[in-house]
Amino acid sequence: MNILVTGFDPFGGESVNPALEAVKQLPSSIGEHQIDTLEIPTVFHQSIEVIKMQLAQKYYDIVIAVGQAGGRSEITPERVAINIDDARIADNQGQQPIDQPIQLEGAPAYFTRLPVKRMVEEMKKNGIPASLSNSAGTFVCNHIMYQLAYLADTIYPTLKTGFIHVPFAPDQVVDKPGKPSMSIPLMTKGLEIAIQTCIDHDTDIHAALGTTH
Repeated sequence: MNILVTGFDPFGGESVNPALEAVKQLPSSIGEHQIDTLEIPTVFHQSIEVIKMQLAQKYYDIVIAVGQAGGRSEITPERVAINIDDARIADNQGQQPIDQPIQLEGAPAYFTRLPVKRMVEEMKKNGIPASLSNSAGTFVCNHIMYQLAYLADTIYPTLKTGFIHVPFAPDQVVDKPGKPSMSIPLMTKGLEIAIQTCIDHDTDIHAALGTTH
């Protein structure tokens, strides 16, 4: 398999993005499966254009985007992306779309095609805090998850796509009392396990990982 893993550049006044730093530390392969990494801008619409250029150059079986979710304490694979941009803050080019559809002809939402519950369970088995998320927000993270699923739905029918959020890194919370964090090496280990799970399994498990709110 060929697997592409993307990470966003820093945004929101942060000097680093732990998602990108964790992605950079991934190995170039897992067994015989090639892993390519790609930095993408935290910019609405431009981010997917960077990925499209990479997809035009090489065949991929899986694309996983990774982003920062400051305030979360666990690695959280995302289950669903919704067709809306509703930005509380501006992106890295000053854009702040509010209540705008991502794709006028797209579905209201797309569910990931990755075995996200398996990913969560495998990370937890290996001592890595993880949980399933049912909301990727309405900023560029949700945007890119939706755009990838839209590409798979309309252009690349065999492509499996998904998104994983990671917490702040420790140095980001020095001036954020009470905010949780996770080390970059632990994030990278979690991502490796998540990727390995996608390699090993086409289907997800039937497990009660939902939430009450």
